[in-house]
Amino acid sequence: MLKGIPPILGPDLLYVLRAMGHGDEIAIVDANYPADSAGPQLIRLDGLSATDVLDAVLTLMPLDTFVDEQAFGMEVVGDPKKRELTHKEFDRLVKKHEPGMKLAMLERFAFYERVHGAFAVVQTGERRLYGNVLLKKGIVRPE
Repeated sequence: MLKGIPPILGPDLLYVLRAMGHGDEIAIVDANYPADSAGPQLIRLDGLSATDVLDAVLTLMPLDTFVDEQAFGMEVVGDPKKRELTHKEFDRLVKKHEPGMKLAMLERFAFYERVHGAFAVVQTGERRLYGNVLLKKGIVRPE
């Protein structure tokens, strides 16, 4: 155990978050996501919700301020304007940790394609639909 670090962030995920550089992306996905075949390094956090993992990750990882969009959810198939509860919770958590930022949306296959190029994928036990979010890492500025 370490002080100040959420206990759900195990050593594998902490290593990935530390190893990522500015502009690298990490996906936090639900239990239905095809994570094993996505390509990037896979970290499994079965039994945890995607929202709990997102909240924990954003306590440590800054989002990119050099781009207009830095957090992405997957659009609802057939109704791209619809927002599921997961989308609303992801947006709330992004705003909590990074005021002024918000969740953008990507079409399903565009989301899959972007995840293929991510640094890592964290598969959660999230069973709610559209429990997938992609984050672009920012920088920590000198004090």
